[in-house]
Amino acid sequence: MRKLLAIAATITAVTVPSVTQPAATESTPATQESPRFRSTSAQRDAVSITVYNQNFGLVREIRTLDLSSGLVTLEYGDVASGIQPETVYIRALGGGSLQVLEQNYQFDLLSPQKLLEKYVGRIVNVYRTNPQTGEDEAVEAEVVSVNGGTILRIGGEITFNYPGRFGFPEVPDNLIAEPTLLWRLDTTGGQQQVEVSYLTNNLNWKSDYVMILNEDDDAAALTGWVTLTNRSGTAYENARLQLVAGDVQRVQGNMRPEARSRMMADAMAMQERSSGFTENAFFEYHLYTLGRPVDLMNNEQKQVLLLESDDFGVERKLIFHGATHYYRGQYGQIASNQKVGVFLDFENSERNGLGMPLPKGVVRVYKRDHTGALQFIGEDLIDHTPRDEELRIKMGEAFDVVGDRRQMDYTVLSSCVSESTWRIDLRNHKDEDVEVMLVEPVGGDWQILSSTHPFEQTDAWTFTLTPEIEANGETRVEYRVRVRWC
Repeated sequence: MRKLLAIAATITAVTVPSVTQPAATESTPATQESPRFRSTSAQRDAVSITVYNQNFGLVREIRTLDLSSGLVTLEYGDVASGIQPETVYIRALGGGSLQVLEQNYQFDLLSPQKLLEKYVGRIVNVYRTNPQTGEDEAVEAEVVSVNGGTILRIGGEITFNYPGRFGFPEVPDNLIAEPTLLWRLDTTGGQQQVEVSYLTNNLNWKSDYVMILNEDDDAAALTGWVTLTNRSGTAYENARLQLVAGDVQRVQGNMRPEARSRMMADAMAMQERSSGFTENAFFEYHLYTLGRPVDLMNNEQKQVLLLESDDFGVERKLIFHGATHYYRGQYGQIASNQKVGVFLDFENSERNGLGMPLPKGVVRVYKRDHTGALQFIGEDLIDHTPRDEELRIKMGEAFDVVGDRRQMDYTVLSSCVSESTWRIDLRNHKDEDVEVMLVEPVGGDWQILSSTHPFEQTDAWTFTLTPEIEANGETRVEYRVRVRWC
């Protein structure tokens, strides 16, 4: 039975009842004609995040503002520090009127080093503890330089490495505690909702899968997990989350404006329609929507269940690979006791108990031993896989099945035509019969002249043979092939 439980990278935050408070607070006006307002995440009515598995995301939020009419300055705080300012989009909702005349992105963040830099040439206090009284005593000092260390002028002397803590009279206006968008707006005023969208870096997700193989190696259970990582510089509380799986084209440096606006519009339109535990085709990608709001804190890693399938068919295969260059030269014994690869094949289809498009990720496979305890038996990376496609994952190398490969004859017919005879000895040290697929990538134009076993042409350059080896037995495969490579 297959259960689609969760993945998504668009987060539309559901409106949460809270204590009534002003949507935007008015601070000290810069001038009477241009009052200044500030908005924070406390005024969010909804937030959505669409996370792409290429370490970026689309943030869309709705806030309620209470602005005066005319020209105003709006400080829009609690935005991601990884924001791409050129991707910001703002519009009024519900019939409001709002025009952006100017946008600034302030990211000169407050820190001890930045504070010292802003006070170069100015007087600060340096506090030192008097060892006799135990009280702090202030010394006035001029900050001369902070390049490679703090240099001060104290009492007419230049000094550095002066011990003590610094005291500053105020925080400079051009230093801020967090990244902020600063808009100069022309608005009709009053309380109104606005929608703000932007792309940000450092939002990412990846998928991982846990597969439990049954005792007979012919069926398995699969659990998929999504791991979200938020290093964008802000938190998203009570948000709707969606994930986009696929290889999205991005322009290095600057994204083309028309591509950027189309991406944001498509993602926002999709998130408006999505609800429940769903997966949807989205443009040439796949969109996974989580049907419940989540909290994604800054510098947090969160795991969300993606899918569960408790029974689907698999096929174990042992594969012994050859190489193209074997057929273009004279060799003796090429391989002795060569390992045989172990693979699991399965079909991602509904009739096989799966059928959801699988985002790329690592599949880790376990199997229960004779005591019933789970043991790890291998892992492999899968790419984005549509429904109804076949997957092959490599588990490792077989311990008890080995092979030798020898060239028994090599005849040159012309400058680029040869015939060669090959002998492959396969030994099975298991207590059960096995089949081994021999994959022979001949290359060029080829013709099998004789063979001890039936062969199948898999493509223009490759054929396969699949002999059976009895328990604790040995099988010899021999064939002669003519090859022309020019």
